[in-house]
Amino acid sequence: MLVPWLPWCRRRSPPGRGATLGAVEQPLTCHFVHRVQSSFDDWSHPKGKLKRGEAPLAGALREVAEETGHSARPGTELPTMRYLANDRPKEVRYWATEAGPGTFTPNEEVDRMLWLSPTAARSRLTQPRGRSLMDALLESLRLA
Repeated sequence: MLVPWLPWCRRRSPPGRGATLGAVEQPLTCHFVHRVQSSFDDWSHPKGKLKRGEAPLAGALREVAEETGHSARPGTELPTMRYLANDRPKEVRYWATEAGPGTFTPNEEVDRMLWLSPTAARSRLTQPRGRSLMDALLESLRLA
């Protein structure tokens, strides 16, 4: 099963300047959502299941829009993770993305969202694999 999952990030820009993914001098903030449907107090990146015939990246961008009310511009593909969830194998594809316009409204899947620094994000993420994904994201930005 392919489940897209995007670390959704933005650079905080000086007033009057747009955010850019490649401008290293601007501080990075990353977006996380709190899942209502989870039986845990789960903070993670926006994610979801693909619809039949949907391309992984298209599904990932759709899920971000559905869960957050924001669009996202895709960037570098990050490492694919494979793990068991409820004794079933999962394969999750990741992309770095840059936040686009939109407005968050709490919904059936997500009741809160946060923008955090990478350091704060590592301590907030529920699953250890989310922390290793943050490391891969930061490394991809250093190479850009």
